[in-house]
Amino acid sequence: MTVEPENRPVTPEDEPSPQPVRKSKPVRKSKRKSLIESSLLLVGGVLVALLLRLFVLGSFSIPSESMENTLIVGDRVFVNKLYGTPDRGDVVVFKGWQGEDTIKRVIAVGGDTVKCCDAQGRITVNGVPLDEKAYLHPDDFPSGEKFEKVVPKGRLWVMGDHRSASADSRTHEEQEGEGTISEKAVIGRAFMIYWPFSRMGLLSTPEIFTKLR
Repeated sequence: MTVEPENRPVTPEDEPSPQPVRKSKPVRKSKRKSLIESSLLLVGGVLVALLLRLFVLGSFSIPSESMENTLIVGDRVFVNKLYGTPDRGDVVVFKGWQGEDTIKRVIAVGGDTVKCCDAQGRITVNGVPLDEKAYLHPDDFPSGEKFEKVVPKGRLWVMGDHRSASADSRTHEEQEGEGTISEKAVIGRAFMIYWPFSRMGLLSTPEIFTKLR
């Protein structure tokens, strides 16, 4: 006996499910876009670094013994070019007397009277003696020669921390400003030793100078 198929309406469940249409990925276009974005990021990073180097942050390598033991030969320091007007106690990089980049400590600023030395052999600024033990080379002394200067406005009296090994304001008294340097010659303030890693640290202003401000 033949069984006739049941004659019933076809429901949506009986219809075959449509297969999703897979779109081919634009592989080449995606890779090209990624390459362009990476290139733009690289160029942007280089530009930012150049701008920082040019206007904000500099680097200086210590070439001599004149700032020992605060800084020794081969140390590398970061220099802040936007820190403002140089002040007493700052370690600054500037265009030196011979036109070369030089690093020294600011001892006196425009209007100050700087003198060597008092009865205890200390340098004085406006009559206030400087206790320089915190940064002066331990085997050295404040100055081997006597001097007394009124620093002109807009200029700075600078000295190395290793006085007997430093050609500083004392050595160039016969030049313009009687050994002082112009504030405009200052490139920036050295604020951190970043190389070698074993000597990494900040260069802070000695407390004695805060008493003069």
